[in-house]
Amino acid sequence: MLCMVRGDRMSRIGRKPIQMPENVEVKIDGKDITVKGPKGQLSYTLPEGIEVVLEDKQLVVLRNSDVSKIRALHGLARSLLSNMVTGVSQGFTKVLQIVGVGYRAQLSGNKLVINIGYSHPVEFPLPDGIKAAVDDKQTTITLQGIDKQLLGQVAANLRAIRPPDAYKGKGIRYADEVLKLKPGKTGKK
Repeated sequence: MLCMVRGDRMSRIGRKPIQMPENVEVKIDGKDITVKGPKGQLSYTLPEGIEVVLEDKQLVVLRNSDVSKIRALHGLARSLLSNMVTGVSQGFTKVLQIVGVGYRAQLSGNKLVINIGYSHPVEFPLPDGIKAAVDDKQTTITLQGIDKQLLGQVAANLRAIRPPDAYKGKGIRYADEVLKLKPGKTGKK
């Protein structure tokens, strides 16, 4: 069995430096990284074998060995830190649409109340750090937050209340989601 080893196997994503905007400050305390910006503050603990260095207004993510587990975490750590920098400086947004006759949502304090075809309205409490807005027609929900992972999880949980059906597309969907609808039954000839 032939085994090829390249000495400089680096993650393409992991080796890209993260550009720091002017209004974002980073605090590196051993394995704990804290990123602070105008929208808020996020923190992350680096996995074993990964280090972060701040040089020339850039965050550089380094790894100390070529073990496959550490190689796998290299790109992940860089992506998570990049999302933190983007989140505290600009924030993230997810837009959900409600499709169906009589389906609507409204904001009641820190809860979304959704009428989606069930016998009762569904109350969805929003976690800390996530803000929601509902448009005038009550069919578009805009979620905003600085933590990309939390925002995506909240959007997925909302969509799971009533995912779009395969025939008419009724339900809750992402605004940029493309659905391929199945054809219905045809009459006998």
